[in-house]
Amino acid sequence: MPLALLALAISAFGIGTTEFVMMGLLPDVADDLGTSVPTAGYLVSAYALGVVIGAPLLTALGSRIPRKRMLVGLMAVFTVGNLASALAPTFGLLIAGRLLAGLPHGAFFGVGAVVAARLVREGRQARAVATMFLGLTVANIIGVPAATLLGQQLGWRATFLVVAAIGLAAMAALARLIPPLPAEERSGLGSELRALGNRQVLLGLLTTVFGFAGIFAVYSYLASMMTEVTGFAAGSVPLVLALFGIGMTLGALAAGPLTDRALRPTLYGSLAALALVLTAFHFTAQVKWAALVTVVLIGAVGFLTTTPLQMLVMNKAQQAPTLAAASNQSAFNLANAGGAWVGGLALAAGWGWTSPTLVGAVLAALGLAVAVVAGLLDRGAHDSSRIVARSGESHSGESHSGESHSGESHSGESHSGGTGSGETAAGQTAEGSRRPVSSPPASGW
Repeated sequence: MPLALLALAISAFGIGTTEFVMMGLLPDVADDLGTSVPTAGYLVSAYALGVVIGAPLLTALGSRIPRKRMLVGLMAVFTVGNLASALAPTFGLLIAGRLLAGLPHGAFFGVGAVVAARLVREGRQARAVATMFLGLTVANIIGVPAATLLGQQLGWRATFLVVAAIGLAAMAALARLIPPLPAEERSGLGSELRALGNRQVLLGLLTTVFGFAGIFAVYSYLASMMTEVTGFAAGSVPLVLALFGIGMTLGALAAGPLTDRALRPTLYGSLAALALVLTAFHFTAQVKWAALVTVVLIGAVGFLTTTPLQMLVMNKAQQAPTLAAASNQSAFNLANAGGAWVGGLALAAGWGWTSPTLVGAVLAALGLAVAVVAGLLDRGAHDSSRIVARSGESHSGESHSGESHSGESHSGESHSGGTGSGETAAGQTAEGSRRPVSSPPASGW
């Protein structure tokens, strides 16, 4: 794997740390700024709102900017947002700082996913994207617990100063390690919006909203389940959350190779497994060792869905994948908010502390249903879905314009038998032969 992927992973580590650390610092922030913990919870919502707004907005504004410059610029906004949060004298300004820090989140992962796919040869694109997302999972194992402890010992402002320093380090790594990559020739705002309107892209985003909402319906109330149902002491909750992070990392490691081999089957299998594991958690939550094993499995199968979902929308967006990839990050955050809300409704209805597990299972099953419908609609399609190195650029005399040659389709999936079940993350000819969809131009970057 190229060393440039390390720069993307470092950036993802910083983003993941600042996204989730606020949950553990809410009491400290509330005490320091003279507000209540529920009110301080709006700081979490402010960041999520920034993600939802910033993903399409910044991606659209930067559609013509060279990819390396775009990534460095997005991390600069992230760094300023965290520095503003650390120095905010009032709760209102802290809200503004969190909103600013969240703005580049979706756009960075959208652009970063496309860049990661362009850095490697065909057949390893999903692994490259998964490598970037490893930074996000490692943040949940190391970054968030360490930053929370730092904030509790030295004050919450110290946490955001350290995250700002991570942002500076990420900017340096991106500037040093990412090769110069031009914006795709056809990636103007019009092309990106047309790609976002693709039926398969929209169904992919809907799959993300429902499928990932199943995870957050449970994760949002995991601490309470562990203390109220399983019987763990409050001091053990960080360990439980770390186990969830370990599961996420295992899922990310498995997602890349599996998605490269067979995209849709990986997506179907992970969503089905998620629905089953969440259902099982309703019962295993009663037993400590079984609950811990299930927590790891939820993290693993839950994060196993992320790479195929990201690659799916990128592939179906064809030659303008950046806005679709960024919008998928907005969909993940909508799933975060929606899953927590629906899980909370079950608790408010008096259905018991483990009721969110069944709610999550239903949401995952709905995500699976949408994914299957999308696959059936896509069966036998020949839509040239793939991520290209440079739109319209010729490789070995072959055109990347999305046209078929000699009556053959160059889609992002295998169409053997017209079933579409053998879909991969990289482009193939109708005969299954490989095409250099992510190779750099012959003249170099």
